[in-house]
Amino acid sequence: VQLQASGGGLVQTGDSLRLSCAASKLTISNYDMKWFRQTPGKERESVARIVRNGGSTYYSDSVKGRFTISRDNAKNTVYLQMNSLKPEDTAVYYCAAGFSAVTVYWGQGTLVTVSS
Repeated sequence: VQLQASGGGLVQTGDSLRLSCAASKLTISNYDMKWFRQTPGKERESVARIVRNGGSTYYSDSVKGRFTISRDNAKNTVYLQMNSLKPEDTAVYYCAAGFSAVTVYWGQGTLVTVSS
């Protein structure tokens, strides 16, 4: 199973980025898909979750209204659209697959750096 995150980079405050997570050897339509992030010295933080059929999404308070998680089950890919980025959004972002609060598979991270 592989979850390959991409799309990270260096941006300025207020910019936008779209992260992608392509899955292989895993059918994402069978899973809730999630994005987490982590900065050095801090615990991994849940950012967003989308249920299997895409009917419901959940966000942390810190990103609500700025980030949007979506999925394309036909492409076996999950996205995280990040708008109005802030320096505190700087982190390594990971995608993951699971069921509700349980995470079964973790992907490799992609680094997002937001300069002030």
